[in-house]
Amino acid sequence: MLDPHPDLTSSVVLGLGWVYFLLFVLNFAWTLREYRRDQHFNLPKFFGGQAVPSSAPWAVYAVMLGVIAATHFTGYSNPDSFLFRMPAFFKNFVDERFANPVAFFLASVIGYGLMIYLREWWTRPTVAWALLNVAFVFTSLSMTDWDFRQIVGKPDNVPIVAMLFICAFFTWIYFSRAVDNDRRVAEGKPLREVERQKKILVWPDLVYTELICMIAVASVLVIWGIVLQAPLEEPASSVKTPNPSKAPWYFLGLQEMLVYYDPWLAGVVFPTLILVGLMAIPYIDFNGQGNGYYTFKERSFSVSVFLFGFLPLWVAMIVLGTFLRGPNWNFFGIYEYWDVHKLEALNNVNLSEAFRLEWLGLGMPTASSTAGVLQQVGTILLRESVGFIVIIAYLVALPPLMAATVFRKYFQKMGFLRFMVFANLALFMAALPLKMVLRWAFNLKYLVAIPEWFFNI
Repeated sequence: MLDPHPDLTSSVVLGLGWVYFLLFVLNFAWTLREYRRDQHFNLPKFFGGQAVPSSAPWAVYAVMLGVIAATHFTGYSNPDSFLFRMPAFFKNFVDERFANPVAFFLASVIGYGLMIYLREWWTRPTVAWALLNVAFVFTSLSMTDWDFRQIVGKPDNVPIVAMLFICAFFTWIYFSRAVDNDRRVAEGKPLREVERQKKILVWPDLVYTELICMIAVASVLVIWGIVLQAPLEEPASSVKTPNPSKAPWYFLGLQEMLVYYDPWLAGVVFPTLILVGLMAIPYIDFNGQGNGYYTFKERSFSVSVFLFGFLPLWVAMIVLGTFLRGPNWNFFGIYEYWDVHKLEALNNVNLSEAFRLEWLGLGMPTASSTAGVLQQVGTILLRESVGFIVIIAYLVALPPLMAATVFRKYFQKMGFLRFMVFANLALFMAALPLKMVLRWAFNLKYLVAIPEWFFNI
C-alpha cells in the first residue's frame, strides 16, 4: 500500500540535489575568495596550534556539499531508503518543546536581543555567510518532512519564505554598515557615505541599471508563474469556509492580535495608532544625529524600538500566522500534521472574575432585570472596576513614572507634550506582548469585559 504522505519522493530527492549542487557552487566560489585573501587562523593548542588557511574549512565543506549533491542525483530512484533526511528525534524534539506560542515568541525576543548585542560579530562576512549556509541546510533537511513541505511549499507561502531571507539580508546590510560607521566615528575617520561619495549620471548609468533590474525581475516572475501553480481554490461559499481561514500575509499580524484583543482594538485602534505614531515620529524625535548615514550607537534607542516593533511584533507574527497556525487556529509544530480534530482545552478568565471569584472569594455583582439604566451601569462599572483601575494606572500613572526614572533624559529634552505622546505610543506598543504574556501565563482573556456594551479590553 502506498503511503499517501511520503516524506521523500524521487522528485523531492532530485530537487534537493540541485539545491545542494547550487550550495556547492556558491561555497566553491567562497573558497576561492578566501584563498585569494590568503588569511590564516590558528588551531587550538590540543590540535597542535598550527596556522591553517581560512579557505581550508570552506574547501572541505564545499566538497561535502558536492558529495551530498552527487548522492541525491544517483539515489533518487529509491527514496524510501534514502539516508539524507531530517532525523526523527530532532523533529519530535522541536514539535514537543517549541510547538507553542510562548516558546516561539520567547525565541523571537531572545533572537532579537542577541541580534543587537552580537551585531559586531554576526555582521562579519564570514559569519554571515556561515549563518546563511546554516539556514539553507536546515531548510533543505526540513524539506524531507512531508508536513513541513506542505506548509512551506504552498504557492501562497513561497514568497513569504523568500521575504524572510530578503528581510534578513537587508537587516544585515544595515547593521554591517552601521557597525562600520560606528567604528569609523570612534577612530576619528570619515563616514563610509562621505568616503565613498561619488556622483552618478542618470543617463546612462541609472537608466541602464533600472533596465537591467526590470528585465531580471520580469524574468523571475515569468519563471515563477510557470513553475508554481496559481493558488486558486474552489468558488467561495458561505456554507463552506476554509479551515484555517487566514487573512493575506500582510494582515496576519493583525489576525494574531485578534487572539488577544477584541476586533475594535486589534483591527481599528491599534492600526490607527501605528499610523499616527509613524507620522508623529519626526515631531517627537529630538536626536539630530544619524541623519543621512548608517549608525546604531548614535540612534540606539530609536533603532532598537523600531526593530522590536518590526521583527518580533510584526514579522514574527506573520511567520506564526503563516506556518504555525493551522486548523481552528490551533498552534502546530513545523513538522506536525495539521489535524483538523486537534483540540486544545481553554480555560480563559477575565480579570474581574479572577479578582472577585478566585482571589477574594466574592460573587459577581449583577443587576436585576427590573433595575434602571443607572443601576445597571453602576453594577457593570463596579464589576469591572479593577480592570479600569489597571488600565488607568498603565496609561496615566506610568508616563510620569517613566519621566522620573529611566526616561528622565528624554523628558528633559523632549518637554512635557512630546514626552507624553512618546510615552503613550511606547505603552500601546508594549500592550501587545504584555497581553500575550498574561494570556499564556494566567489564561487572562480580558482586563475589562463588558459584553453588554460590546466593549472588551
